Order: sequence, then C-alpha cells, then structure tokens
Amino acid sequence: MLALVLLSALALAAGVLGGVVGTGSSMILLPVLVWLYGPRAAVPVMGVAAVMGNVGRVVAWWSRIRWKPVVAYAVPGIPAAVLGARTLLTVPPTLVDGCLALFFIAVIPLRRAAARAQWRLRTRQMALAGAAVGFLTGMVLSTGPLSVPVFTGYGLTNGAFLGSEAASALLLYAGKLATFGGAGVLSADVVTRGLVIGAALMTGSLLARRIVRAIPAHRHALLIDMVLASAAAGMLLSAWR
Repeated sequence: MLALVLLSALALAAGVLGGVVGTGSSMILLPVLVWLYGPRAAVPVMGVAAVMGNVGRVVAWWSRIRWKPVVAYAVPGIPAAVLGARTLLTVPPTLVDGCLALFFIAVIPLRRAAARAQWRLRTRQMALAGAAVGFLTGMVLSTGPLSVPVFTGYGLTNGAFLGSEAASALLLYAGKLATFGGAGVLSADVVTRGLVIGAALMTGSLLARRIVRAIPAHRHALLIDMVLASAAAGMLLSAWR
C-alpha cells in the first residue's frame, strides 16, 4: 500500500510533465514499475494508467483536437499495437528491458534530426507512421517521444498537438489492453494498480493545462531529451539486475 501511495505521488508529477510536453509520464513511471513488479506485470499496469492519463489530456484539450490526423494515425496503429503486444508476451523479460533502454536512447537523435529537417507530414504519411509507432507502442509501451515529431510534423502545436496526440495514443492503448485482456494478463491486482496510478496521471494532465503556454520551445525539447535519458538509464539498471 505504501508503494502504491508513493507511486501515485510520482504519477501526479509525471502527469503534469506529460500534460506539458506531450510525453514523458510513462517513461518516468515504467522503470519504477519494472523495478517493483517486473516487466511482465509493469507493462499492463502502465497500460491501464496510460489510458487514464491520455483521457485527462483529451478532456483538457477536447475543443482543439484535429480528428483527421488522429483517425489516419490510429486506424493502422491499432492492429499494429495488437501485433506488438502479442510479440511482447512471447519474449523474455530481460529482453524487454534492453529493448526499452535502446529504444529510448535511439529516439533522442532521431527526434532532433526530425526537428532540424522540419518534416511536414500528410495524411497518408500519418497512416504509415501510425502503423510503425503502433507496433512499437504494443511492444515497448512508451512511444510518446516518437509520436511528438509525427504530430508536430503535421503542423499541430500547443493544445491541438497535445489533444490530438493524446487521442491517438488512447486508441492505440485500447487495442493493446484488449490484447492483454484476451491473454489473461489483466488480473484484478494489475487493474487496481493501474487505476490508482492512472487517476493521479489524469489529475496531473488536467493541472498541466494552466502552464502549457508558459514553456519556451527550447525547454520543451530539453525536457523530452532529459526524460528519454533518465528512462533509458532506469531500464539499463533493470536489465542489469
């Protein structure tokens, strides 16, 4: 119970960060969850919590959501997330840790290269990106930093970006959770932990709306890279353990 209370406090802070920069909450919480529960249980717990966190961002920015790119991204992304989740359930836990760490490290230069190139994506390219990110979402859970350049590359900023990215992530996570449910992974303990942590994430997401406009662009980019590096370090430690 004490661990769950401390996790909820951490989730509140992670929810504020995710609500401000559009990513980061899962990467802060996932290493802690892996350390406490192991990767096989941590991923579905974080999946339940992430759904609630994204609900908070969708509620906060509902009027700004652009549904055309959301649908284009999510339609191929949902079955891809299901495939990724099925793949996750068949691989060793230590391999999951290593893949998470390598993924987080690789996204840092990829995200910066995309920003320098000033990618401008069309609807068809959003669908291709949705399929790729959807599979990774099913496999490694936290792909928010990769979806950031996708949605900003479509031309979305501020509330439109935060709400649209959250709506698409919500749909992808729903497909992943359905796969976990069918595999019998969503036990009562997993769901309870996910709901408690998710409630704190949702609260943080709603609180973040007040400070979004005060964050300069260069600090936004720095926050993303710091979150990525921290999460990679946590996963490497877990894999080493």
